[in-house]
Amino acid sequence: MTVCPTATPGRPFGRVLTAMVTPFDEDGKLDLKLVQELATYLVDTVGNDGLVVNGTTGESPTTSDHEKEQLIRAVVDAVGDRATVVAGAGTNNTEHSVELARAAEKAGAHGLLVVTPYYSRPPQEGLFQHFWTVADGTELPVMLYDIPPRSVVPIQVDTLKRLAEHPRIKAVKDSKHDLLAGSEVMASTDLAYYSGEDPLNLPWLSVGAVGFVSVIGHVVGDRLRRMLDAHEAGDVAGARNIHNGLLPVYRSMNFVGGVIFSKTAMRLCGYETGQPRLPLPAATEEQVRLITSDLWDAGLVLVNPDAAQR
Repeated sequence: MTVCPTATPGRPFGRVLTAMVTPFDEDGKLDLKLVQELATYLVDTVGNDGLVVNGTTGESPTTSDHEKEQLIRAVVDAVGDRATVVAGAGTNNTEHSVELARAAEKAGAHGLLVVTPYYSRPPQEGLFQHFWTVADGTELPVMLYDIPPRSVVPIQVDTLKRLAEHPRIKAVKDSKHDLLAGSEVMASTDLAYYSGEDPLNLPWLSVGAVGFVSVIGHVVGDRLRRMLDAHEAGDVAGARNIHNGLLPVYRSMNFVGGVIFSKTAMRLCGYETGQPRLPLPAATEEQVRLITSDLWDAGLVLVNPDAAQR
């Protein structure tokens, strides 16, 4: 089985991973040069030790399978063994998910992120068979993505316990917001938990999560690492202070949404990644103003929010 380059005991995918946006050029085409520049920036400057490519924040619903493979190759070429590259491979079609997983392995990904099949609302046995089949499809370690606000169906505790028996299913990215359920799984299996909901990063650490798969890591990956370090050193008050300082960033992200927030925040911080693809629109002037104001409050931009322009 493949071992992720930043894996450590209990952390199969590293510590701080950003769900990376996909840069497009002015014509909305994939910009592989910007992809590599962004990946390098997020790892070497911001301090992420992992990147999720082809996730929802990477606009996977609107990129082709060929573009997905190009993205993985570009990111792996850019960051090498300095970060773990996790490829989103989950769809609501099991056969297609296996195809994406195998293409990701061939392109050099170090691991897979497999989301709960959406829209179809499968029963728990369907979820079990889906995840197990995808995990059987490659030699890559798998992180399950439990996000019922988007998929409707949660992965129940008993299903997670069964899935933990697969040798390549190693972790859960949790966006279910159920710390009790996660605690039960962590107490009874070896699955590692990663917070998939930025405002809950610190609460998840308190019950045993080992890291984050973050959206705001585009602009505050260094702060997330410091918060994780502080918590693990027993400096709970210090970790809470960092968390409190991130409240404006959480607020903007929740209000605008991950893709629009991330691409706008990156632009305001001096890094262009292009506009989203439809059906996601560009940020409105009001959204830009609100994001600028919140980034100002968090000390991330030096622009007077009252003078912000698109």
